[in-house]
Amino acid sequence: SSKADPAAIKAAVADLLALKAEFKTVTGKDYVAPGQGSSKKKKKGGDGGAPKPKEGGEVSKKQANKDARKKAKAEAQAKAAAEREEKRKAELAAQGTAATVESDASLFGDAPLITSHEMTDKVWVDIKNLSPEMADVERYVRGRMHVSRKQGKGCFFLLRQGLYTVQGVLFQGKNVSKQMVAYLAEIPPESVVDIRAVIRVAPELIKAATQSSVELHVLEVHVISKAAPVPFQLDDAARPDGDESGAGVGQDTRLNYRWVDTRTPANQAIFNITSGVGGLFREFLHKRGFVEIHTPKINMGAAEGGAEIFHVDYFNQKACLAQSPQLYKQMVAACGGFEKVYEVGPVFRAENSNTHRHLCEFTGLDMEMTFKEHYYEVLQVFSDLFIFIFDQLNRRYRDELETIRAQHPFEDLKFLQPSLRLSFAEGVAMLNEAGFSQDPNGDLSTENEKALGKLVKDKYDTDFFMMDKYPLAARPFYTMPCPENPEASNSYDFFIRGEEIMSGAQRIHDVALIVERAKAHGIPEAGIQSYIDAFKHGAEPHGGGGVGLERVVMLFLGLKNIRKASMFPRDPTRLTP
Repeated sequence: SSKADPAAIKAAVADLLALKAEFKTVTGKDYVAPGQGSSKKKKKGGDGGAPKPKEGGEVSKKQANKDARKKAKAEAQAKAAAEREEKRKAELAAQGTAATVESDASLFGDAPLITSHEMTDKVWVDIKNLSPEMADVERYVRGRMHVSRKQGKGCFFLLRQGLYTVQGVLFQGKNVSKQMVAYLAEIPPESVVDIRAVIRVAPELIKAATQSSVELHVLEVHVISKAAPVPFQLDDAARPDGDESGAGVGQDTRLNYRWVDTRTPANQAIFNITSGVGGLFREFLHKRGFVEIHTPKINMGAAEGGAEIFHVDYFNQKACLAQSPQLYKQMVAACGGFEKVYEVGPVFRAENSNTHRHLCEFTGLDMEMTFKEHYYEVLQVFSDLFIFIFDQLNRRYRDELETIRAQHPFEDLKFLQPSLRLSFAEGVAMLNEAGFSQDPNGDLSTENEKALGKLVKDKYDTDFFMMDKYPLAARPFYTMPCPENPEASNSYDFFIRGEEIMSGAQRIHDVALIVERAKAHGIPEAGIQSYIDAFKHGAEPHGGGGVGLERVVMLFLGLKNIRKASMFPRDPTRLTP
């Protein structure tokens, strides 16, 4: 057994002395342990403790015997109680515990497996909601053990939940044994832990915790799920970019253990932002009267010419994974009577592009709408949409943005209201004047996109802009030609920090022109017959575009690689996890 704790022994001795004093008060005699009674004879003439005679007469012999029996019984009961307490105190002192920890085993330990057996009336609180206003309130908190440190007879630890952390403390004393302190100190990092604690105002700000003004004074601690050693330290994975003071974690290692990597504060924040972009996209369009739709992702043949496709065996038929919901959006908005629709869903591109900005599967934010006179009506909606998203991200996600900035420093995105719009010809002129070579009838290269983004930032002080009137030859078959210039089209791209995030256009809604443009692109009419048929029964003028969610997040946050903005990225080399 372990060495007895001096403080516990001292407390046990004090309790024994108090019991002896109580024994003497009740019996009138000093307590003597069994087998240690005095062998000395009573003094001659002693009364032996018999009751003294009352005034005016002697006590009867019968009454004296009765009182003697009663007194002897009380002495025996008190003596037995004292012996039991002495034995109990000695046992507790030998264990190094205090007298008040008889229920200590229920206050800590590994919890039974949660199988949804029952629901209780426990009151829980999220770490992010802990504040000085909750001082002296008792609550349950669940989180991951971030780090723990034993110090003397106590233990300090950080409990983490998502972006937020709080310090907890536990010291040996009343209802807290040294075994309980040791158990808490030895909980493996990343284990899931339940804490019952009293919330206290911290004596001074705790710099290591996000909830720096409060701390948890632990009453109970139970491990819900004990973590095995993690493949890398989260502190290393959370190290700021460029910090060479310690070991870093490589991208492949992060992605191989993504379920651990996503626990870092920056990654928690990045994917909260990703969720926010999708939510704001829906929120804005819903308020504008758009209807969310869901289109098939397994199609017959390619949805459009150009990009490579993933082939699928569909019950002995040739099929492919959708590259875009484009044709279905048109059918529903322009031909199906919905007029304004959007979709959030997966997009598949079988492009063997191992770059910082390409994925084989990403989340598309697509929008399509009819217009009355000019496709600039569509451009205005897109401009308002992006401004709304950027503005609300800055307003609603301040904590997340600062958390990301702490690990991945970036400059706030600059954008104008209304958004800057350039023609393709103006963009080409800016590039040529700056010494870059750009074909006026060809699409922009990645290098020229970057260069143009820098030129626009220097001239207009904005990271976000749109450019329209792209060359007709560089756009899909369903793009409406420009009425003023037969070599141009009513199409557009949007850019953030010199990289394209969206392509769109006015679509052709005339059957004869659709067939003509399809032939010009070498697309057999039979392959798009169902699409052509949809426009035979009346179609409204319309336009739209598709946005890559992960690319928007990457560029808004100034991240260097799109894989940081994809929870489980799919590129030409990665299929797991």
